[in-house]
Amino acid sequence: MTETSAQMKRRWRKFLSAERPGADGAGRTALAPERTAFQQDYDRVVFTSAFRRLKDKTQVFPLSRSDYVRTRLTHSLEASCVGRSLGAIVGREIIARHQLGEVDAADFGAIVAAACLAHDIGNPPFGHAGEDAIREWFKASGLLERYALTPAQYADFAQYEGNAQGFRILTRLQNPANPGLQLTAAVLAAFTKYPRASWLEGKALSGASAKKYGFFQHDAAAFAQVAAAVGLPERLPNLAWHRHPLACLVEVADDACYLIVDLEDAARLGFVRSGDAESLLAALAGDSVNAGKLQRLFEPKERIEYLRAKAIGRLLEAAAAVFLENEADILDGGFDGDLLSVTPLAKPLEAVKEIAFERIYTARPALEIETAGFEVLGGLLSLFATAVEAAVDQHPMTTRERMLLKLLPPQFLGEKGCPDLDPYARFLSIADFVAGMTDSYAVNLYRKLKGIDLPGE
Repeated sequence: MTETSAQMKRRWRKFLSAERPGADGAGRTALAPERTAFQQDYDRVVFTSAFRRLKDKTQVFPLSRSDYVRTRLTHSLEASCVGRSLGAIVGREIIARHQLGEVDAADFGAIVAAACLAHDIGNPPFGHAGEDAIREWFKASGLLERYALTPAQYADFAQYEGNAQGFRILTRLQNPANPGLQLTAAVLAAFTKYPRASWLEGKALSGASAKKYGFFQHDAAAFAQVAAAVGLPERLPNLAWHRHPLACLVEVADDACYLIVDLEDAARLGFVRSGDAESLLAALAGDSVNAGKLQRLFEPKERIEYLRAKAIGRLLEAAAAVFLENEADILDGGFDGDLLSVTPLAKPLEAVKEIAFERIYTARPALEIETAGFEVLGGLLSLFATAVEAAVDQHPMTTRERMLLKLLPPQFLGEKGCPDLDPYARFLSIADFVAGMTDSYAVNLYRKLKGIDLPGE
């Protein structure tokens, strides 16, 4: 049955909830009109140590010596700018459609911008290869079979996911005494592109929102509270929900930035010919390009930068049009796909994806360092997990194990500096420690602990 505008209006009010799950009365202080709760969320993310560490986390080219190439930090900032614009474009039309006079288009933009800013905050060192390294180590370690973990707990590690780590950072690990950043429900829900658990009790779900999972079992109750606050429709009771509608816009901003700017970076580093990059970007930019201005730009760098800006702008317009056309289905979860894939720009965007997988993501420097990342992360997990497990076992620890335990920061141990007796909690803490490292810190610590480099005086 088609919803009335009044019903849609009520749903949007719920989706834009400024409630802060888990916050006490002191956490709900009134803000001046010029600084909304969603803008405050953006600021809270900016000032976290987890966000700052993104400056030394892989985007495409790990440990790059070029200061031009994007890191996860610059990618996240760029995505937040794109997301703010896209959210405002959509918000302006939604407000007009449903007479949402109590909100502003800037609120939509601020929610999407804050979610975009945080979208990679849970990524481990070495990008997606780091996620694979953590998954593979846990599956090969024997630890998951050693204890009677639930299927959901087992899946959290066997399918380890940076998106779930990000939700954990925002709601628990940053400022653990609070706990977490106490962001608004709207921002947390928009941040969660995959609102499902790792284990679905043998049930299968289709759609873009179910490709991965968005929270660990340890944080399932926290996500359920977020979902209730914004009114996300349930797909499987307590296991999976439909996406927050603005999560679709977060995905567009992320995809537009990483595909387009990764192409720009690759051209700068010589993995893609400048002429090829220009042709691909021009196909996306279409008639938004000012031919006279482009002809006056002689340097390939300047031409690519101009075309990149035009291409992203056109992608936003196309994605906004698809969102608004499918608004009702997106709110109900009936539309659960990639907005960009059903725009008129899908074909030229697919050409960018093809060259990205052929020449960028498989570039030798990226593959070499990502492969080394398996050794580094696997080695660190093995060293610290062995020490932690030895502390729990009822036999004397070796001198090296005692030293390693002292090197593990107290926040990654249980009460009074002792490992948690719950194996699931112990494994999460070790993963928290390693996943939170920067690329350089992980490499340097590994080399020191393996005796390859000795610490300086």
